[in-house]
Amino acid sequence: MMSKGNYYVYITTNPGKTVLYTGVSNNLKRRLLQHYQNRGNKKSFAGRYYCYKLLYYEYYNDINQAIAREKEIKDLSREKKENLIATKNPKMNFLVI
Repeated sequence: MMSKGNYYVYITTNPGKTVLYTGVSNNLKRRLLQHYQNRGNKKSFAGRYYCYKLLYYEYYNDINQAIAREKEIKDLSREKKENLIATKNPKMNFLVI
C-alpha cells in the first residue's frame, strides 16, 4: 500500500556540527521545533546531542520511499553524509524553512 503525502528525510546537527542526526517526518517545520524543544533530553539521540539545526532535506510523496531513504542515509559514513549535504548545502549552513 502506498501512502501519499508530504514526507521529508532530513539531517540535523548540533550548533558545533559535531553530530549528525537523520530522520523522517511528514511535517518538517513541526519536527524541527520538537527537536529544538527536546534539546538536552537524554532519552533521545537528537536531544542528548542537541541536534536541532537543519543541514539537509529531501522531499518524498511516498512514505515507504522516505523510510527506505532514511535507512540508506543512516547507513552512510559521516564523510558520505557530509558529501551528500554538500550537494545542496556546500557551506553546511543552518537552513531555515
